[in-house]
Amino acid sequence: QVQLVESGGGLVQAGDSLRLSCEVSGRILSSRTIGWFRQASGKEREFVGVSWPGGLAEFVSSVKGRFIISRDNAKNTVYLQMNSLKPEDTAVYYCASGLVAIDDYRQTYAYANWGQGTQVTVSS
Repeated sequence: QVQLVESGGGLVQAGDSLRLSCEVSGRILSSRTIGWFRQASGKEREFVGVSWPGGLAEFVSSVKGRFIISRDNAKNTVYLQMNSLKPEDTAVYYCASGLVAIDDYRQTYAYANWGQGTQVTVSS
C-alpha cells in the first residue's frame, strides 16, 4: 500500500516562496511517477506538475518558470518548490503517485494513490 503525506503549506504573501514536501512510503520512490495537483475553492482539481522516475519534470504553463520539482530518493520525498507565488496559486495542494502512462500524466485518474493535501494561501 502506497501512502503519501504532504507538508509545508501555509499562509504567505504574494512574491514569497514556499516548499511543499511529499513523503512516499510503501514503494521505492525511484520507480514512481509523482504528480502535483491543486484544487482551489469551488474549482476542479488541476494538474500542476509531474516528476518522472528519471528525474525529469513538466509543469502546467501557469507555473512554469516559478515552480520546481525535485526528489530525494534516499528520503523517499519529493519537493515542490514554489517561487514568486501569486494569489491565484491559493489552493489545497496534493501529491499523487502511480504507474502513469505518458499520455495521461495531467489527469487525476492516472494516479492511484493520493495524499491528504496541504493548504497554500497567498495573500495580495
